[in-house]
Amino acid sequence: MIKIYHKTIKDRELGEIADFRVGSWIYAENPTEEELQKIASDFSLDAGLLKDAVDPYEVPRFEINKGTLFLFTRAPFQEQNGRVSTLPLLIAMGSNFVLTISQIHFPFFKKFEENKMEFTTTQKTKLLIQFFSEIIASYNNFLTNINRSVRSVSIKVENINNQNIIQFVTFEGIINDFLSDLIPTSAILNNLISATSSGRFLELYEEDKDLIEDLSLGSNQLIELCRATLKTIVNIREAYSTIMTNNLNRVIKFFTALTIIMTIPMIISSFYGMNIHLPLSKHPLAFWGIIAGTIVIAALLLAIFIKKRWL
Repeated sequence: MIKIYHKTIKDRELGEIADFRVGSWIYAENPTEEELQKIASDFSLDAGLLKDAVDPYEVPRFEINKGTLFLFTRAPFQEQNGRVSTLPLLIAMGSNFVLTISQIHFPFFKKFEENKMEFTTTQKTKLLIQFFSEIIASYNNFLTNINRSVRSVSIKVENINNQNIIQFVTFEGIINDFLSDLIPTSAILNNLISATSSGRFLELYEEDKDLIEDLSLGSNQLIELCRATLKTIVNIREAYSTIMTNNLNRVIKFFTALTIIMTIPMIISSFYGMNIHLPLSKHPLAFWGIIAGTIVIAALLLAIFIKKRWL
C-alpha cells in the first residue's frame, strides 16, 4: 500500500493526494515487489535499498545514494499476543520528498495522520527528526512499563513464582532486542550530528541541531535504562535463587534431623523385637520403661537440634 501525503504551513490537516507534489511524504506500508519497483523508478532510487526496508532482520544504519539519505532504523510495537518486538523502518529524504517504508503501520504514525502534532511535509529535515523523536518515545514507553513491572516484583522477591520468572525471561529478550537496535540508532544520530556540523549532506538550522542532539542524548539514556533494568532483573533472579537454595537447605536439615530422631525409636524397637533374652524382657513394666526411655532420648536429640538451630 502506498499513500502520498502533503501538508504545508498553511494547511491545518494532513491531506492525502493522488499525484506526487514537491514536499510530499510518501508512505509505503508492506509494499509489494511491484510497488517497490515503482517507487524506485519514480524517484530514481536504488531498488535494493528499498527492499532492505522489508527485511525483518535489517539492522539500523544509514547510507547516501544518488543524493538521497537512507536512514534504516527499527521501531517497537506490540504484537497481538502481547509480546513487544521491533521491525525495520526506512526513512529516506530526497531533494523534494520524504519516504517511509515499513512492514506494518506503527502506532506513532497515527499522530501524524490524525493531526495530533504540529508538522509539515514540506519541512523535510524537521519531519525526519519528528519521526525519530516518536521512535525514541515509543522505546521509552515500553521500557518504562517493563521497568515498572520489574520494580513491582522486586519489592516482594520472596513471593516470586514461575510466572514471574517466565516474565523476566521475556523481558530480558525484549530488552536485549532494544539494546541491539538502540546502540546503532544512537550511532546514527551521532553521525548525523557530526555530518551536519561539517555540512556534508544536511543543512540544519541551529534549532534542528539541538533537536538531534537531544535525540542522541535520549537514546543514550534509554541504552543506560536498558542496562540498568537488565541488571535489576539479574539481581532479582540471583536473590530468588539464593532464597530458594536457603529454603531447600532448611528443609533438608529439618528432614535429616527428623530422620535421626525417628531412627532411635526404630533401633530400640528392632532390638526388642528379636526372639532372644533381653534386659528387662520379663519385667512387668518393661514396655512402658522402653517407651519412656525412647521418648527421653528423642526429646534430648530434639533439644540438641533446636539449640544448634538445625530445626
